[in-house]
Amino acid sequence: MVTTGLIQQSNSGNNAENVQRLENNIRDVAAKGAQLIVLQELHNSLYFCQTEETDVFDLAETIPGPSTRRFGQLAKELGVVIVTSLFEKRTPGLYHNTAVVLEKDGTIAGKYRKMHIPDDPAYYEKFYFTPGDMGFEPIDTSVGRLGVLVCWDQWYPEAARLMAMRGADLLIYPTAIGWESTDTPEEQKRQKDAWTISQRGHAVANGLPVVSVNRVGYEPDPSKVTGGIQFWGNSFVAGPQGEKLVEAPTNLESNLIVEIDLKRSESVRRIWPFFRDRRIDAYAGLTKRFLDE
Repeated sequence: MVTTGLIQQSNSGNNAENVQRLENNIRDVAAKGAQLIVLQELHNSLYFCQTEETDVFDLAETIPGPSTRRFGQLAKELGVVIVTSLFEKRTPGLYHNTAVVLEKDGTIAGKYRKMHIPDDPAYYEKFYFTPGDMGFEPIDTSVGRLGVLVCWDQWYPEAARLMAMRGADLLIYPTAIGWESTDTPEEQKRQKDAWTISQRGHAVANGLPVVSVNRVGYEPDPSKVTGGIQFWGNSFVAGPQGEKLVEAPTNLESNLIVEIDLKRSESVRRIWPFFRDRRIDAYAGLTKRFLDE
């Protein structure tokens, strides 16, 4: 069993305050027994991709850097593994959306650069982030092999499958997703259901637990072109048959604790042997953009 803490937080424009609240929440779930703690996407700041502003690049930091030092020291003090999500400055003009895993001794266990980068109204991530170049490699830690992916990656079964094929014990998705103000209630439900279903589907198809941590609360569009984003929370953990083990509310900050049985994947894969029945001789087309007749 891995006792896992999920921190679903709303953020303000005060980054120092956001980070201090994160630290307080990390201490809270660690005190409740968490061994693995997962934070939401780009957790230090507001979700800045609603606009395209060159000054925003000043928020980026190196890895190692200030955030890995602070959260690394906290991981060491508390004896926990922390999954962070940072705006990485690799070199001038080259930036990534990067998840960094900190081991319980405070060292960097590994990192993952977000591979799939969206470019939609209110989600102008291609302006800021270069697509990842590290592939889909699980990160070895004291609590297991973590298949860390980030937000938009959650819509791609290929990413989840490759993490599973490389021996991930669970899939982890730091996330920032919500509704734009013009979405109707019916559209809002369709979007949130699709988001949940897709990740539960990854759990089922790969026989692995899935941890998804989303932010919550309203963040205005600085340009006022849109009505801003209402992040829908609903952070959750699904077991290897897609069953929900825990779920946060849509509109409240939440610290969740859940026990994840990593050994159960073996039992599930024995009764649902999807890996055995894969037709790897027939999948060459997956490496094409599209199959024209």
